[in-house]
Amino acid sequence: MANRTRIASLSQTSTAYRKTTLPNGIRIVTEEIPHVKSASFGVWLGVGSRDETPVNNGISHFIEHMCFKGTKNRSVQQIARSLESVGGYLNAFTTKEHTCYYARVLDEHSELAIDVLSDLVQNSKFPVGEMEKEKQVVIEEIKSLEDDPDDLIHDFFEEDVYSGHPLGLSVIGTAENVLTFTRDQLNEYVGRHYHPAAMVIAGAGNIKHEKIVEYVAHYFTGEKKAIPQPAPSKLPRRVRNIVHYERPIQQAHICTGTLAFSVHSKKRFAALALNTLLGDGMSSRLFQNVREKYGFAYSVYSFLNFMSDSGTFGMYIATDNKHIDKCLHLVFGELERLKRTPVKATELLRTKAQLKGNTMLGLESTSNRMMRLGPGELYFESFMEMDEILARVDAVSIDELVEIAELLFDENKFSTIVIKNENAGTL
Repeated sequence: MANRTRIASLSQTSTAYRKTTLPNGIRIVTEEIPHVKSASFGVWLGVGSRDETPVNNGISHFIEHMCFKGTKNRSVQQIARSLESVGGYLNAFTTKEHTCYYARVLDEHSELAIDVLSDLVQNSKFPVGEMEKEKQVVIEEIKSLEDDPDDLIHDFFEEDVYSGHPLGLSVIGTAENVLTFTRDQLNEYVGRHYHPAAMVIAGAGNIKHEKIVEYVAHYFTGEKKAIPQPAPSKLPRRVRNIVHYERPIQQAHICTGTLAFSVHSKKRFAALALNTLLGDGMSSRLFQNVREKYGFAYSVYSFLNFMSDSGTFGMYIATDNKHIDKCLHLVFGELERLKRTPVKATELLRTKAQLKGNTMLGLESTSNRMMRLGPGELYFESFMEMDEILARVDAVSIDELVEIAELLFDENKFSTIVIKNENAGTL
């Protein structure tokens, strides 16, 4: 590893977190945790299903699968064994805005992890024979989603709330699209989106930043090029909509919600607190009301998703057919109560303690720390220290919760999706 490229290093914001940008545009962000024996790494790319069209929807996810099907340096079997043979773990996932290839290893195998990850994202060959096999694998994955209404309903919800917008496209795509993908399509898409300036390499664990920078500079050799800027797409105007889907299932599944805030919104932490209070955990209002008080549901929660220019806030319930209207009545009743009756100070304090505790407990895993570093760099090009996060949560006021409830909880702008079996019996 001689002939090291000159590297421009950015200033540190703490002793543990460091960031370096290589001349070819790759950003390297690390967090050193000296008391552990593991290291987690991720190659983050700012590409996902929102970069697709209805014609090629699913290609980001399919490429993520195909990158494990042979490279210039490793066969399918060699990729599978590369990290497992030393007790490590290798995987990937795709979202609406990101694709991430990640690995977790003992710290002594950090260089091997970066070698393997670089091979996947730079040298995949997309052999035609493997493509045809993997198409069937992804189609089975699509069938699995179709058989899982508590996951499927979120796809239906986003399709409706983002009607006509790329964010409404499913991450997994359609079987019809998957069957049409060609090797040339995959290579063209990778050439556009998988290049150094679009990559963030995140690492957390018992690692040294300078060493990780050396490894990345050696193994990630692509040239710098401009990042493609997506054409602006206007978010849809929300109007009330109720959609029913028929499936051969015993339980009814309900998802209702609306557009919310982007990850850059100043209201982000107050929205997180409101979501925690409303539907996160056994002490939440929805759980205590819908499940504990009335016994209408086993699973009930609220959710909050942030994206670069938008977000969603919604509620999910699984219940008996005969309780659908009653559950929706209870949900909208809670939303109205949050708009009209300020939260008590004691309830807000409990909510803040829960939110802060969940956040801090998540940081005991090197994988979770790495998963925080990557999106933080892609979205903000910076790192938020834990002390600042906790201070932002502590600063949330009762008035802010009322303000957000008034902004979001308008039933006339809600999408409500119901999946049920019209012929299912009731108990």
